[in-house]
Amino acid sequence: MGKSRFQWLCFHFLRLTSSFRRCPLSKRSLIIASVCVVYLFFVVSQVGYSQQHRDRRTDKEKYRHARGLYNLDTSDALPDSADLQSFVVPTRSNVVYITLKSKRLKPANIRGTIKPKLRRKVRRNKFTNSAFTQNKLGTLERDAGQIKDNFTRRTSWAKTKDVDYKTLDIVHNSITDAQTDSRIRIYSQRAPPWFSPHDVRVMRFLADAKVLRIKDVSHGNSPSLLIFEGETSVSLTNQKQTKRNNACEGRCGVINSPVDTTEVFAFHLDRVLGLNRTLPAVSRKFSFIHDGQPCPVVSWDASLYPEGLAAGLSAVQLTWGEYQSSLKQRCWHKNISPKSDSGCSTVHHYEWSKLALFDFLLQIHNRLDKSCCGFRPRQEDACVELGHHADCADQNHIQLTNIIHRGHDPRHLVFTGNKGFFDRNEDNLDFKLLEGIKELPERAVSVLKSRRLREKLLQSLFLDQTYWESQGGRQGIDKLIDVIERRVKVLLTYINAHGIKVITMNV
Repeated sequence: MGKSRFQWLCFHFLRLTSSFRRCPLSKRSLIIASVCVVYLFFVVSQVGYSQQHRDRRTDKEKYRHARGLYNLDTSDALPDSADLQSFVVPTRSNVVYITLKSKRLKPANIRGTIKPKLRRKVRRNKFTNSAFTQNKLGTLERDAGQIKDNFTRRTSWAKTKDVDYKTLDIVHNSITDAQTDSRIRIYSQRAPPWFSPHDVRVMRFLADAKVLRIKDVSHGNSPSLLIFEGETSVSLTNQKQTKRNNACEGRCGVINSPVDTTEVFAFHLDRVLGLNRTLPAVSRKFSFIHDGQPCPVVSWDASLYPEGLAAGLSAVQLTWGEYQSSLKQRCWHKNISPKSDSGCSTVHHYEWSKLALFDFLLQIHNRLDKSCCGFRPRQEDACVELGHHADCADQNHIQLTNIIHRGHDPRHLVFTGNKGFFDRNEDNLDFKLLEGIKELPERAVSVLKSRRLREKLLQSLFLDQTYWESQGGRQGIDKLIDVIERRVKVLLTYINAHGIKVITMNV
């Protein structure tokens, strides 16, 4: 059927064209002109209709946006220019974009930190408690003044057969030392990975614990120790040590001089490098000593005094010559016991490599080079004032000092008394600290080569708020890290130049 219809249309179209061809020329021209006029009229009418329809649609859209989305009635007054600035022309008909400046409700996300809990403010009656508050403040100020006077005069003495020490009880609720917020800033769900849970607990204790009593402990010819006690509970593992030396009945910390701030930096550097040989240390202010200046507080470890304070620290007695001989023999390497006449100490061979790397970065010379034989000392340095620098003529007989280990663990060293120097230039570094060292720990060297040492140290030191602020904030900490990074470059060059092996030291 469709085919017949097509043939029918073709037949009529051919008849029409043949009749049109037989018409005169004038008549054909008139027909063509008429068709063109009709077509032109049709086109113009269609364009006008479409334009009118578009205008009506635009008006409807405007009205719908005004009534539906923005809720502006045509009878209401238009908002002023300030209100109009908060609206942005939507890119889609069903979306409204409003630009508002929101307040920051939480601090910047610093890696290795946890957001502190919000504390509710306690509402107090200003009028009923004002008299009590004034009386309480006056009492606390008088108590604090009395504490300071008693401590200065050192009139309260207590003695034992092992050690002489002076005891001073501190007012528990002293307003000058009470802290509502922790000085250890951890704003994420966990501390940086180089800190163990024990490290975090000890740091919080040293920074925030209430001081119950202060003891000025003197033992033998060694400098006295200023110990504060913060808790009375003692763990079962430390009860024997506590009864033996009787210096600390609970958890304690050793208060150092404000000039020994490198103890805190050394602790963080030790943990970042993965050595784990220093005692936890933080910076803290005490109102009753050192005029309230920030001073380093190091964790008290009774295992360093296995025979009591009178016997002193568990120290290794070695001369420089014996130390160099033990490095050549690789004492206790692969857990092989040395011969009795070898002259080896109880310290494992790898411990000296860790000590040398650590001391070189901080330029601590009071262990391996107490006579300052490896660099040019200043006149005010202790080795010059005490005359030790003259002993460099016979270096093999110079005694090593401050080589400490725990009583129950003679194979591993404990880095104490970490007095480093940041003001020593690269042309005056003590390379004697690296003499005889043929291997270095792979874990520590990998951190030095990774170019992430600055990032990790900033992340680590930020936790100690008192130390961070006492060093001038980020700018002051950056200057200290600049010194360490320059020494790292020198050390890496030294490793390549002398062919030092970098090996795993899991001992």
